[in-house]
Amino acid sequence: MSELTAYHEAGHALMAALLGGHVRQVTIDPDNDDGLLRTGDTQVVWRRGLSEKEFALKSVQVSLAGPVAEMLYSGDPYHPGMVAEWSGDWHDAWGQASLFHPEPRDRMDFLERISIQLYHQLNGDDLWPALAALADNLLAHETLDREQITEVLSDWLD
Repeated sequence: MSELTAYHEAGHALMAALLGGHVRQVTIDPDNDDGLLRTGDTQVVWRRGLSEKEFALKSVQVSLAGPVAEMLYSGDPYHPGMVAEWSGDWHDAWGQASLFHPEPRDRMDFLERISIQLYHQLNGDDLWPALAALADNLLAHETLDREQITEVLSDWLD
């Protein structure tokens, strides 16, 4: 399995955990039995009672955290909307961001700002080791369940 995919999925999972989501499972070996061809999958459950805007913002951040983590690992600062492999993440973020910015130019600016914020956040000394640990565990096991994710992140997150 690809290290890039492991970092990508670890980015989604870490951001979801940071934002209060419960990561049910993260994998770099998805079944693809639903007809979608993908190299990884992260399943997040959010608490009930989030407002539409709260859910949308968290979804944007989680969607973009995968590409950002991959950028950090590879050292290549791509635009998340311009890489074909990230089109699903970008599409999800674009759709959720419409709640905040219906105009395409404003929405693009918003998503670019979020991407930059995530880049700095995930690159910090406090989060990079957590991201790397998740990616390493994904490479070793291919799929992590909620308990395993919690255990891996327990050293870095309170």
